[in-house]
Amino acid sequence: MMNTRSSKVFLSLLVALLISDLGLWRHGRRRDISVFSSPFHSSDGICLNGGVSVSSIITGEHLYCNCPDDFTGTHCERVKSIGCYEGMGLNYRGTASRSVSGKTCENWDSHTRRRYLSSDLHAGRHNYCRNIQYRLRPWCNVRKNDQLVREYCDIPVCDVKPFTLAPTAGPTKPQTPTLQTCGHRTVRRQMKIVGGTVATVESHPWVAAIFWRSKSKTKVFRCGGSLISSCWVITAAHCFPEGSQTRLRRLSVTLGKNALNESDPTAEQTFRVEQIFIHEGFNNSLQNYNNDISLLKLKEKDGKCTEETNWVKPVCLPPPLQSLQPGFTCEIAGYGKEKFGLWYLSQYLREARVNFIADDVCRQEEYYGNKVNNNMFCAARPDWSQDACQSDSGGPLVCKFHNRFFLFGIISWGDGCAKEMKPGVYTRVTNYNQWIEEKTSLPFTTARTMFPQK
Repeated sequence: MMNTRSSKVFLSLLVALLISDLGLWRHGRRRDISVFSSPFHSSDGICLNGGVSVSSIITGEHLYCNCPDDFTGTHCERVKSIGCYEGMGLNYRGTASRSVSGKTCENWDSHTRRRYLSSDLHAGRHNYCRNIQYRLRPWCNVRKNDQLVREYCDIPVCDVKPFTLAPTAGPTKPQTPTLQTCGHRTVRRQMKIVGGTVATVESHPWVAAIFWRSKSKTKVFRCGGSLISSCWVITAAHCFPEGSQTRLRRLSVTLGKNALNESDPTAEQTFRVEQIFIHEGFNNSLQNYNNDISLLKLKEKDGKCTEETNWVKPVCLPPPLQSLQPGFTCEIAGYGKEKFGLWYLSQYLREARVNFIADDVCRQEEYYGNKVNNNMFCAARPDWSQDACQSDSGGPLVCKFHNRFFLFGIISWGDGCAKEMKPGVYTRVTNYNQWIEEKTSLPFTTARTMFPQK
């Protein structure tokens, strides 16, 4: 039997909880503990996918939907991503617990739980895969040879629809034939740069090979590049350490080239360089690679520059300031070294696939800190197996939308090649559309009409 003092305490607690419930309802906040909510009842159309409405016992008004395990959202309208992860998986809260090598994940230790998983399921007392410490995808610790080793988890990336760009108001200039045909290729990539595979130039028909003729008349490969119109190639500014003093007569550009040490007259087109524009804001004296972008104007032959073939085609430029979601997969290509430290180049054109890395991740101290600014972005493979390398500089990072390829990045710099937590860094091309248009007088702002619209 409850005594008088206990009754008063109970009544006081009851009143306090009632007031608390009313206050929470007024402010529209969802309650985590429904002490004074009625039992679950039919949702009357409020909650979807089998969810049930929970109402306040005071007002009778709907408070929130109690959703089945596989659904979430205000009205249980979204399927939980328990079998896949989006972006880099920073918000993954599924129950996968197996690594890519097939090993079962170990339980998270108490330090990790306190620091990173206090708000997670069961306060982190589980062995589920999570992306903590800003890795590239969800991971866990597994036991190998009686030691704990970090491995990425065997979880697929969710099928995320590419983001779209809202239509831009106002008239646009008529598109040139080059713009209408840009970004197409006739051969699919041969997927098996570092860790990549040999590719045919038909798979990357916009790739340019920039050569420098030495004083001994030897033709030396200097950088990659990308054809953006019949007479214009875009590349990295650091490819020309001589800056404005670069001797144009020593430069040449070849399109349609499969191998550096072989020539194929039926596919290749070679040009002298008539003009070079190095971005005015590029100053690499501090080795910061800011504004690492330049343009080469090809010298016409018989009144024209490149002829479009299966081996030579321009790539499209995306709309200004457009960005991609972390985790989005794109392609890189180049003739650079297959491994950091090798004295020789690949000779053959190679390709690889890399994923965008969120800016705030790449600016973590474990990555590059403040060396990465808004004119750059990072990309790498989740397992760090593929990357651009030395002499890939200036080459393209392209992304596919509606069967067209758009040039989002220029291979710029990085710490080593395929090195863990040291991804490739790329010039963010969409920051330079206006600069490109000013130098080339080409209407690349019309690229937005080819980009997927809402």
